[in-house]
Amino acid sequence: MTQTTPTAGLQLDGIRAVLIDLDGTMVDTAGDFGVALNAMLADLGAEPVPTERLMTFVGKGTANLVRKTLAERFPEADIDGLFERAQDKYEAVYTSINGEHTALYPEVREGLAALREAGLPVACITNKQHRFAVALLEHYGLSDQFDLVYGGDSWPKRKPDPMPLLKACDAFGVSPAQAVLIGDSGNDAQAARAAGCRSLTVPYGYNHGESIQTIDTDGIVASILGAARAICPKATPSLAS
Repeated sequence: MTQTTPTAGLQLDGIRAVLIDLDGTMVDTAGDFGVALNAMLADLGAEPVPTERLMTFVGKGTANLVRKTLAERFPEADIDGLFERAQDKYEAVYTSINGEHTALYPEVREGLAALREAGLPVACITNKQHRFAVALLEHYGLSDQFDLVYGGDSWPKRKPDPMPLLKACDAFGVSPAQAVLIGDSGNDAQAARAAGCRSLTVPYGYNHGESIQTIDTDGIVASILGAARAICPKATPSLAS
């Protein structure tokens, strides 16, 4: 289905595991990306790129992010020669600021608490490098809310490939049909479809600069708490207090 507003009366039955994206789904990381990528460009003597433009590149891993950013300021023929230096600079800066220019989206803590209260195993599955993902979750005190954290470098393939989702399902001992992936982009929904999982989409993330109306998802939820209520009908505000 495709839409842009939360799905009324949405309920997913038979869910036994929950998989959640990070950037654009739980945390608004635009500020960190903007600082680190523009520091990378400055190191190469290039002018900055507006953060709004940079965020259209987020979601397919660090290498893609660096290459897309370089392409904004350098000829394609120069990018391979600049890539290693650029990525090293980006990662050094990002490591030093990870979390400083970010914000937790509303109802993330409440939604995670409701899922834990319901006894469901929860995994964070992101294309961000694993060490960056873990550090960001620790920054917000959320590490203990997740049974697994898979980054873009945890397995040979990353979203939209289904591999990390299938690995999480195996780890939790559930079939893909018993798992749901909550994300903000077509990348997430495509991975869920390919894995045979259900898919829920939040409307406030990045989605590579495209409208969420383009996403084939099982439903739109206003927040992670909204997702928890769709997954666990008994999830109430009291669980999130």
